[in-house]
Amino acid sequence: MTPNRTLSPQRPWRERLTGWAPILLLAPSLSASLIYVFGFTLWTCWISVSNSTLLPQYDFVGFKAYIDLWSHQRWKIAYGNLLTYSAVYVLASMALGLALAIAIDQRIRAESGWRTIFLYPLAVSFVVTGTVWSWLYSPDAGIEFLVRRFGWTDFDFRLTTHRETALYAIIATGVWHSSGFAMALFLAGLRSVDADIVKAASIDGASTARIYRKVILPQLAPIFVAVAVVLLQFAIKTFDLAVALTGGGPGISTTFPAMFVYDFMFQRGQIAIGAAGAITILAALAIVIVPYALWSAWRARQEAGR
Repeated sequence: MTPNRTLSPQRPWRERLTGWAPILLLAPSLSASLIYVFGFTLWTCWISVSNSTLLPQYDFVGFKAYIDLWSHQRWKIAYGNLLTYSAVYVLASMALGLALAIAIDQRIRAESGWRTIFLYPLAVSFVVTGTVWSWLYSPDAGIEFLVRRFGWTDFDFRLTTHRETALYAIIATGVWHSSGFAMALFLAGLRSVDADIVKAASIDGASTARIYRKVILPQLAPIFVAVAVVLLQFAIKTFDLAVALTGGGPGISTTFPAMFVYDFMFQRGQIAIGAAGAITILAALAIVIVPYALWSAWRARQEAGR
């Protein structure tokens, strides 16, 4: 007589399909990411060390394209513009966003309306933002035209047509576009501060300015880091805003690295130099993102340990 065997019940096919459904749904996007992100990144890396010109070539010639890239005057100007833009754009966006967040945190009237107004620019693409602000900077239809119609005939607001001011016109436009994003994150951080700590500092006689400086803002340090990292990513990838506003001019005074890469890869047929520029931009992004990711992981482990 054969012993009784405990048979494991078979899972219904619908239950098995439900378990595989998330994998099946994510598989196409994951495959596309592997091919179009990692695959083409590796392809660009290889092209950057080849002798490619109009068409890709796969002969390894070392770092000649990188040497040519950094000896090109236009690239040096583009990278200098990027450094200036990144520093002023990030600091100004954070300062304005923090000021707006503190103002809204005072429980002002129509708070939701003000939040919507300040967040609205973030919903508009950089191309649309650049196009609208190019109209404002235009001497034929913008602010200069309007002021001169009121009788101030010597007024000059042609910021995008002067080499000395064109870059700062782009920065001002970028700050207008991104300060609402910084405001939203800072406001969320301000609303998450323990009210009992603020109340205790107030009872001790601390002024409002001192409470913000000594009690509230130090607790927002992680948010400051997160906002700075995101804004730096926006700055490093600057392309469409500058194209819509100035097209890289006057001359090449407002050229950015992304514009240089596009020009050399798709218009001048110097693929290797363009690929070297693209990898350099990727390296700049990695310098920003990788330390932040490591810091975030370390901070998460520290909080989990507590």
